[in-house]
Amino acid sequence: MNPSDLNTVVLAGTLVLLAGVAAVRVSIRAGLPSLLLYLAIGLTIGEAGLGLHFEDTGLTMILGSLALAVILAEGGLTTRWEVIRPAAGLALVLATAGVAISVVVTAGLAYWALDVDVRTALLLGAVVSSTDAAAVFAVMRRLPLQRRLRATLEAESGFNDPPVIILVTVVTSDAWDQAGAGSVALMMVRQLVIGAVVGLAIARVGQWILSRSALPAAGLYPLATIAIAMLAFATAGIAGGSPFLAVYIAGLWLGNAALPHRGTTQGFAEGLAWLAQIGLFVMLGLLASPSRLPGALLPALIVGGALLLVARPLSVLLCATPFRIPWREQAFMSWAGLRGAVPIVLATIPITVGLPSAERIFDVVFLLVVVFTLIQGPTLPLAARRLGVAESMAPRDVTIESAPLEEVDATVLQFTVPERSRLAGVTVAELRLPGEAVITLIHRDNKLFVPEPNTVLRANDHLLLAVTDECRPDVERRLRAVSRAGRLAYWHGERGDLSEASSDELEPQADAAPQAQESRPALRPRPIISHPLNGLNGHTHHSSDRRLTAKPESREGIG
Repeated sequence: MNPSDLNTVVLAGTLVLLAGVAAVRVSIRAGLPSLLLYLAIGLTIGEAGLGLHFEDTGLTMILGSLALAVILAEGGLTTRWEVIRPAAGLALVLATAGVAISVVVTAGLAYWALDVDVRTALLLGAVVSSTDAAAVFAVMRRLPLQRRLRATLEAESGFNDPPVIILVTVVTSDAWDQAGAGSVALMMVRQLVIGAVVGLAIARVGQWILSRSALPAAGLYPLATIAIAMLAFATAGIAGGSPFLAVYIAGLWLGNAALPHRGTTQGFAEGLAWLAQIGLFVMLGLLASPSRLPGALLPALIVGGALLLVARPLSVLLCATPFRIPWREQAFMSWAGLRGAVPIVLATIPITVGLPSAERIFDVVFLLVVVFTLIQGPTLPLAARRLGVAESMAPRDVTIESAPLEEVDATVLQFTVPERSRLAGVTVAELRLPGEAVITLIHRDNKLFVPEPNTVLRANDHLLLAVTDECRPDVERRLRAVSRAGRLAYWHGERGDLSEASSDELEPQADAAPQAQESRPALRPRPIISHPLNGLNGHTHHSSDRRLTAKPESREGIG
């Protein structure tokens, strides 16, 4: 490749990426999942459009697996454990027993209706039985759903990919003729256990390292966090476990740990996940052959109808009823079982191993994803309203970001007082924060000022709090409690625990700027280090021989 070819490739790649970014805006306005537009971009520049030929299914499977790993890592990093914990049991049952029921029912109906062999029917059932993490995360987080319902669907989409990937790999391998049902089940359990253990172990070690590291640039923390999650992916694969379960659990653990620059890390991971989705779906659109698709339409409708109208509702009914889930929520979960990249990527595995019916399976799955995403995606908001599972206002979670500096053990937290928070109207003194916590700055109406004890907080105030690491948990609990129940929170029994999160939650953002402990020996003067304040046109500055203080030039108009 010469420099001119490189320029052409970069130009084409950036144009596709910009088209993908624009497609997100178009999909939101049209109420369609963005994956459909990405597939359309791939078809447009493919063999039936601009004439670009791409038939490397092996490369597609490899790159698709890496893209799915990034998407699962981002899903874990942006999921709060206290939100999904009440739904974790049901999600795990749906991801295992529910998937098994869907596979059996869909495969049985495909075998009966399409007159295919058992292996092809089982592959069709297995490939389409798992919900897609990319589609679910992208669609569900735009809907004002009940917390438990959204958490169940998101956790299920993160957990159910590994069992299906293992099943498809076994059915397409030599184990299909050699292994029995018991040995296949044992193999799946072993891979899932190894993947979970490896993902959790690497994430905990990574948390320990990151929480004790003072990296020279804030941008290194997101890179290190993503690298740890991908390390879990690779290590689990080498150890014979499920790499997809490992990367999701690693992301879930790291996303709920008190890590430096957590908000920045989540934003970086979200950008990577969008890039992975755009690249993955465009690549899958390129791989599809439009000339073969019309012949696969009827089988796609049969398999998709069996899945959507029979297999998915039956699996939800059998799995959710023991958890006493209301029928309205069960109906929505049945309709919200979105399919996306995972089934199409899995459909490339039979092609790579040379199965006779591989191309037919790919075409059927590709059309199934497109047709039923067109049916399900736009109707989900209406279904949520009709079934009464929508909420007028989505709940907000507390997110705290920190940035450690060398030789210091304190943090500056940045909070925003939400419109619905009971912090509004409370004075600084009435917060009754621990003695080692100080509100250093308030940003209001484009002005920065140092508050007095009688300063009344207002909605949309941005607050900076300097706290020692020792009292930080107490400060966060107190702020959550006051945000939920007002100045008499403790009197009403509100303690601000994360498990009690509500829609009136304080939504802080924090930037860490530590302050030296009083017991620390005197330090040599160090250069002042600047930290941008999220959402404000200002910075905090820290030096080891200076206290974090601010003197307003003008207090006019501030109350």
